[in-house]
Amino acid sequence: MADRPAPHADSSAQAWWTSAVIYQIYPRSFADANGDGMGDLKGVTARLPYLKRLGVDAVWLSPFYKSPQADAGYDVADYRQVDPLFGALADFDEMLQQAHGLGLRVIVDLVPNHTSDEHVWFREALADAPGSPARDRYMFRSGKDSVPGSGLGDVAPNNWKSIFGGPAWTRITGVAGRPGQWYLHLFDTKQPDLNWENTEVKEEMRSVLRFWLDRGVDGFRVDVAHGLVKEAGLPDWEGVAAMVEGSGEASDKRRTPPGDAPGGHTDAQEPHRAVSPQYPPSPFFDQDGVHDIYRDWNRVLAAYDGDRMLVAEAWVEPAERLARYVRQDEMQQAFNFDFLLAGWDAERMAEAIEDSLRADATVGAPSTWVLSNHDTVRHTTRFGLADPTTFPKGIAAADEQPDAALGLARARAAAMVSLALPGSAYIYQGEELGLPEHTTLPDEARQDPTFFRTNGVEVGRDGCRVPLPWKAEEPGYGFAEAFTSARDGDAGAPASPWLPQPESFRDLAADRQDGVAGSTLELYRSALAFRSSNGLGNGTFRWAGVHHPANGVLAFENGSVLILSNMGSGAAPVPSGYAVALQSGLPAAEAIDAIPPNCAAYLTRN
Repeated sequence: MADRPAPHADSSAQAWWTSAVIYQIYPRSFADANGDGMGDLKGVTARLPYLKRLGVDAVWLSPFYKSPQADAGYDVADYRQVDPLFGALADFDEMLQQAHGLGLRVIVDLVPNHTSDEHVWFREALADAPGSPARDRYMFRSGKDSVPGSGLGDVAPNNWKSIFGGPAWTRITGVAGRPGQWYLHLFDTKQPDLNWENTEVKEEMRSVLRFWLDRGVDGFRVDVAHGLVKEAGLPDWEGVAAMVEGSGEASDKRRTPPGDAPGGHTDAQEPHRAVSPQYPPSPFFDQDGVHDIYRDWNRVLAAYDGDRMLVAEAWVEPAERLARYVRQDEMQQAFNFDFLLAGWDAERMAEAIEDSLRADATVGAPSTWVLSNHDTVRHTTRFGLADPTTFPKGIAAADEQPDAALGLARARAAAMVSLALPGSAYIYQGEELGLPEHTTLPDEARQDPTFFRTNGVEVGRDGCRVPLPWKAEEPGYGFAEAFTSARDGDAGAPASPWLPQPESFRDLAADRQDGVAGSTLELYRSALAFRSSNGLGNGTFRWAGVHHPANGVLAFENGSVLILSNMGSGAAPVPSGYAVALQSGLPAAEAIDAIPPNCAAYLTRN
């Protein structure tokens, strides 16, 4: 690949999002300021100086809106209110002001595909009649066999399956207690899909955008960005789509979750078998109509100053289809899930990098690199499995357990690769501490609806959502340290974190790593500082002469910096004329002439 310049070099070179490093905050698990065991917005505010020192440019907050929390806030009941679990709207405003004061941008989650079943619109729809304007805001349909004179509407409108397992349709109770229409929910039963053919839905979401833009947010991460529009006629489809194409088989062990477990459901089904969302193409993902929506939103954001942005969560392939979401008049970024799915494999990672840069260049957009998020097993753990390209849907105690040290070494190296590529990079909270997945979380502690809808066969996402460890010797490893520091002497101890933390978190707590040479926290700080001082985010890309992925060596040049990651089994010599500026190895070395396996290095010319 020839030199690949930074995107938008002629018109948007100064747009902050072209090269930003963005830190994902999962609010319920980041920091607890009131001691109730749940993270909150005041906890975020208290930790902003930590993020500034880390060296990131922006934060993205997963949902904090008013919600019954059936899917950890991705079931929104009111898009304009903060859920009391996380504080109040004034707390958000204070957090935003403090972040901006530190020079940090703030992106918030937007969930436009569905609402909560407790949203006022859905309640109105249930109370109204078939064919009413209230029903038309959602995807209500009569049963397939609802033919006048025959059939009772007992057959679902089509055969679609939920992403969370089980059927994608639920029947409501109609007049006089008789069975009524069905509504579509691509996710949980408590997350009814909106009808994006409805003009009222479109205007409401424009209004929600303006509400948060007026408050000063810098952008939106758009949940299920590829799923808003469904194929006309809602045809049957024999495939089963998933948000991620998991390569790991679900455990064969049957798990029976307690009936009173938090978030438990009574409609548990056999687990779905994950397939690619595009092969074969589904009638509810990546329909062409979604692009009209994002062109409209682009115009909304363009009316505000400050380079406001949209980033798509779109599980779309191939890369050329994903690039359509970041055309000049649509979104600004789209998560690069091909890179996330590549795993610890030089050939797969090189292909993902090549494909992404090529596709994004055709539309003049930056590539966006990500290794983990709140929906995936942490890469520190995935890379320690026997097959480090495996992508399991959660890991339980009965499943294969990772080699923790090996996984951490590889995760550190992969982080250096992602932070050295031109474009924007995302860090999921805690990866800068080297946090692993909680792979032995007890079943009775789980809350992910996928666990319940599959009778526990699909373990779910709780393991990557465990509250962060801030101080090794405090209760909950300092998750409520902001509360503990501010409380009165007789205010009582904080509640236990909402999910239990593994013992391994003690040695990985932030205070155990702060200022410690060679720690993962200090490696991230150093890599981010190096990225900034060398302009790597807005740099150029070319494969280096020593790039040899078939032998496990991934190497590229970004400007004058050579990045070398050794994914093979033997040492990779440092090329003549170069010296190691930063390397990921454990322990850190002063000077080396070869990069050992499972390590990466930034090299500069002598």
